[in-house]
Amino acid sequence: MDTQPAGSVVEDAPAEGVVHAALARKQPPPESPQGVKTRRWIIFCFWAIAGLLGLPIWYATTTVPRAALPLESMDAWASGQTCKLEFPVHVALAASHLDSATTTELAQQIQQGLDRQNKSPIHRLRVITSGHGTADRSADAQHTDLSSSSAVTSQIAATVNLVLDASYSHPVAKVQPFDPTLSIYHGSLPSNQPTAVSDLADFITTELLKLFVEEQITLDYLLNGQTAHQESLEDVDSSSIVEGYRKRSNRAFKYASTYHLTFSLFTGSASPSAWDIKAALDEYLSPFLASFSSVSKFSVDTQVQLYASLSSSLHGPQYDESSKQWTLMRSDLSAFINAAEWPLSPSIGVGPTINFVAYVPSPKQAPMVIEETGGTSWLIPQWGGVQILNSDMGQNNTVLSKHDLEPVVRIFAEQLESLIGLPQSPPSLPLRLSSLTRERAASLILSASSTLGSLSRLTLKLTSIAIPDNVADSVQKTIHHLETACSHLHEGHYDAALEHARIAEAQAEQAFFEPSMVGQVYFPDEHKVAVYVPLLGPMAVPLVMAALKEFKKFKQARSKTV
Repeated sequence: MDTQPAGSVVEDAPAEGVVHAALARKQPPPESPQGVKTRRWIIFCFWAIAGLLGLPIWYATTTVPRAALPLESMDAWASGQTCKLEFPVHVALAASHLDSATTTELAQQIQQGLDRQNKSPIHRLRVITSGHGTADRSADAQHTDLSSSSAVTSQIAATVNLVLDASYSHPVAKVQPFDPTLSIYHGSLPSNQPTAVSDLADFITTELLKLFVEEQITLDYLLNGQTAHQESLEDVDSSSIVEGYRKRSNRAFKYASTYHLTFSLFTGSASPSAWDIKAALDEYLSPFLASFSSVSKFSVDTQVQLYASLSSSLHGPQYDESSKQWTLMRSDLSAFINAAEWPLSPSIGVGPTINFVAYVPSPKQAPMVIEETGGTSWLIPQWGGVQILNSDMGQNNTVLSKHDLEPVVRIFAEQLESLIGLPQSPPSLPLRLSSLTRERAASLILSASSTLGSLSRLTLKLTSIAIPDNVADSVQKTIHHLETACSHLHEGHYDAALEHARIAEAQAEQAFFEPSMVGQVYFPDEHKVAVYVPLLGPMAVPLVMAALKEFKKFKQARSKTV
């Protein structure tokens, strides 16, 4: 049997001892308890700084400010639950030739007829006698107390003036064009015929309903989307009135407290070079602007430009041999203005600019008319009006006098009525202005209420957007002015209601389109993750790994002691 040489055993023993000695030298010395404690305190301090100082600072500097909004009140206004819009229209009955008892009886019968025949849920006509007492006290108990003479006078929207004239065998109604008065001409009322007063009351009732039928249908459609049927007015076409209101709204500018009117004279040659526009405006337009002051204010600007060329996009004008005239096609009217060379800046004034252009064509292209109608003026919706002055007025004069400009300014006045949305009836300017006041007040209240509802839904849907304190302040002001406007509507103070509704609408728009809030809408959470991960990742990894490593060592040390 072979035996291993003794020398080999002697050689392996020293090699194994060398390996154990080398491994013993590579092991770190045991860590003292004080060192372990110091390391743990360092890790704890890093985490304490990050948690107690870093996180609060980060939260304070990155938290989106969200002021408290009265969301329930905003939703209530948007749904129409807070204020029920009502429009009591007070009509004064003046009959100086009748005794007090007959006047009171007549007023009561008129009021009863109005209550019976008027089916509008929001527009109610209330008859007031010349002594400022309501015609039917029991029927008016739910309405505003009109005991104060000055208060009642300020609420009167129209006056029914009875005029005794023996030449009239039947009553005749005439609306005064520049006064809110409905004149009723009638013969004597025999005392032995009790039906005479009743017949006159029925006639006045019908005339009052005709006077305000367009306003009633318009307000019913504006607020409820439907129209009330008038039993006594079979010839009234509600659909045509609604269609007329839609067209009028499409033509008119959005309501503003101030409009800027720009009157421009553009000539295709060097003549005329001047016009007496100031005198013409003072004479023919200023009275209308003054009567409109309760609804909106106006600022006026004028300008003249010679050698004004027409827009290059026009197909015409084309010369018509049969009529010996230059004609413009209807398709050319919208492109008639040369916006590149004609100075018609829409930002001249503080409010929307309404442009009125008088164009005098050059002798080579005169006279110029519209081909389809043969007219010389047209309206551009939500922009202004244009009128062509042909050779009989413009080319033969170096200066257009006030007399020359009278028909021009009167046409501009008619165009201005359409551009500001003035109703077409009744045939009394003050009554149409008061009707427009009520219509504008209602539309502004609806607009402000709708904006509040949109803002409420936006804040609930986008929880990450900022809501500054000024937004909450604007919302509170909007609600306050809406409540005030609603109160004034119920009392019949429509000028004050319009003013508060205008402020409410402006405050609501300011709150909804707050720049700092709108910017947050386009900054989603994905963008925030993309910003924070590259910044906080390199800082968080060492802290987390150190904490995990120390926790692992703590568990190992604890298991050894056990």
